[in-house]
Amino acid sequence: MKLALIAHDGKKDAMIALAADFLPLLQRCQLMATGTTGTRLNAAHGLTIERMLSGPMGGDLQIGARLAVGDLDGVIFLRDPMTPQPHEPDINALVRACDVHDVPCATNVATARLLLTRWSAE
Repeated sequence: MKLALIAHDGKKDAMIALAADFLPLLQRCQLMATGTTGTRLNAAHGLTIERMLSGPMGGDLQIGARLAVGDLDGVIFLRDPMTPQPHEPDINALVRACDVHDVPCATNVATARLLLTRWSAE
């Protein structure tokens, strides 16, 4: 399974905690992440992660491009809805691409847990 992991600054700690809870699954997956999220996940859990640019520098678009050509099975994107993001159009484009290509996309911890629990059972 190929998964993308993305977290806004205010949600990076939640992503680290989420990854800890689903480490056996994530260790079996091919992972990609935006810059700092990937660095933090690697440092915290030793996960092998293909790192893209940071979100504001185009990382969300890089992941969206991979998704569009069928290179992703799911996206966990922990967004911070309370903090304005300078790259909001890129974020919306990525979430839209998930909808267009029928790729599961969790944008909060509760939905991420549902998806990861289901994928862990496969």
